[in-house]
Amino acid sequence: MVELVSPGVLVKEKDLTLSVRSDATSIGAVGIFAKDGPAHQVITVQDENQLSSIFGKPNGSNFEYWFTAANFLAYSNTLKVVRFITTGMLNATGAGAGVLIPNTISYQDGDGTYGPYSNGQAVGLGEFCARWAGAWGKSMDVAWCSTADGYSEGTAAAGVTTIATANAIGATAITVASGATCNVGDIVYFQQSDGQHYRITAISTNNLTIVRYPEAAGVGLSQAVDGTGTAVQVQRYWRWYDQFDRAPGTSAYAAAEGGSNDELHIIVLDRGGVITGTADTVIEKWDAVSKGSDAKTPEGNANYYVDVLYNSSSYIYWLDFPAGQTNWGTPVLGTNFAAVTVDPNSNVLVNGADGSAPTEGQRSTGYDLFKDPETSDINLLMSGPASVDGAGAITHAVKISDLVAARKDAVGFISPGRDDVVAVATSYDQQRNVVGFFNPLASNSYTVFDSGYKKMYDKYNDVYRWVPLNGDIAGVCAYTDAVEDPWWSPGGLTRGQIRGSVELAFNPNQAERDRLYRDRVNPVVTFPGEGTVLWGDKTMLSQNSAFSRINVRRLFITIEEACKIAARSVLFEFNDEITQTAFKNMVNPYLRDVQARRGITDFLVVCDSSNNTPQVVDNNEFRADVYVKPARSINFITLTFIATRTGVSFAEVTGA
Repeated sequence: MVELVSPGVLVKEKDLTLSVRSDATSIGAVGIFAKDGPAHQVITVQDENQLSSIFGKPNGSNFEYWFTAANFLAYSNTLKVVRFITTGMLNATGAGAGVLIPNTISYQDGDGTYGPYSNGQAVGLGEFCARWAGAWGKSMDVAWCSTADGYSEGTAAAGVTTIATANAIGATAITVASGATCNVGDIVYFQQSDGQHYRITAISTNNLTIVRYPEAAGVGLSQAVDGTGTAVQVQRYWRWYDQFDRAPGTSAYAAAEGGSNDELHIIVLDRGGVITGTADTVIEKWDAVSKGSDAKTPEGNANYYVDVLYNSSSYIYWLDFPAGQTNWGTPVLGTNFAAVTVDPNSNVLVNGADGSAPTEGQRSTGYDLFKDPETSDINLLMSGPASVDGAGAITHAVKISDLVAARKDAVGFISPGRDDVVAVATSYDQQRNVVGFFNPLASNSYTVFDSGYKKMYDKYNDVYRWVPLNGDIAGVCAYTDAVEDPWWSPGGLTRGQIRGSVELAFNPNQAERDRLYRDRVNPVVTFPGEGTVLWGDKTMLSQNSAFSRINVRRLFITIEEACKIAARSVLFEFNDEITQTAFKNMVNPYLRDVQARRGITDFLVVCDSSNNTPQVVDNNEFRADVYVKPARSINFITLTFIATRTGVSFAEVTGA
């Protein structure tokens, strides 16, 4: 510490402005069965478009999961999603069977857990694979060109034409001296073609079937190849040559290190149109990436194509070097990188698979990623669909309930099973099924039940779907955070409006709502002219307690988390009056603010020698007792109308 040793003025600062942060608590979380995207990894999405672009659109096997997530995003802009790993999930590969690479972390480890690869290399599966597991990957081709000769060739490629009378205007085939180095998709140009280029669509030895490029109304030659027996020069280009400014060659980095021929071009093609909606669309290209393991761009970034694809591609991973290479993946110093057997070349990706519906064990494994409060910051956990199987549904509900109860900083939301309410003959049976579904679950104040399913429009498939309501119930909590605070009730006509509901599978009447509410189930009701609303705010706590209400539970989660953050600032400080006062000076203003915003009616913070006794201090502990009187929501209203005789004053009647 600096102190004066000669006359002068010393200025010191002491920060007494530390305050407790008051953040909204509307970060949702859900596990889904999806056809695209990273698996077994927590991904944050902000809207439905992002959900669709990362995890694919809904289909007939996953719509309940997908719309649970999408429905929450109709109310909030922060949702953490885990895609389950399921039986049969595979990334499409360039050869052989598929491989499961769940996410970038699993791929980076290369530990053999999810596929037969060592140090990132998957031998026998082709050069590239789809970035994520799913049948969607089978729509892609990955094409590459690694030499200037592969990019374009003259007489050394297709050679010269052998002119025949068939090579007239409109002909769709030409005969060349040698078609050995031609590839389907290559572009050819020859002298007597009136400047027209052609794309090769088929090769039979030396016979090339061609169409005009770019494709025009007609096919074949624009003018006759003249001069029977005359040698006509043919120029062959890589199909994707016009996507790049120049042929691959030697990078500046390699040249400076005495290396050569390290560059290659890579094209990722949506061959089937599954990704973009248009077949043969170029969805990604990589210009002049390097075969050298230590290569750098002029800006100093890694340019080794394996690393570039791993770090930057949205669609593919590298798996293996092409056949014929001898020194790819080595440092560039003094290396003349070898040409491959076939150049240019491509991988048609095959054998990608979505996998079967998740088992309860697979769902449980996915939701385990939300267990740790320190690594997963969430507040609203949705269960998604229960299960087609009753026993499995209970297992999943118990998983969600136990997880939030153990965390103590999040609320879980659970809907009954589809078969409990959808296509059930009578509302009496629906009510009985819903109560029966939830009865086996243990009491706690961190879980919220709802009464069922809503019908909504699936714009992606032009059909109507029955979807569980737990995404919406979590959503109205997030909406409440946005328009008021977490300690306000999310139920009722003001904040409890359910969006996008065409019809409820179970629309309980008053008597049915009474039974549901006694059993801790929050009814969702459609009132004519008033919309579909959450008509309750109970937690699954069975005791008559303040914590039997959602708003109180979320109030305590909010203030506990805020005060916990404040308490971290006194860790490793001295447990004395100064530290105790500093802590109270942080917490008291925060609680006064909560009180002003109607979350509590009164509070008291005790942090002094009464609870920080000498024994507590000697144990290196610090204690603070925070007493709070929570505000209560109105659940029951009684209106009594009293008629009085003429001449009787109201003061007489009321005793006022």
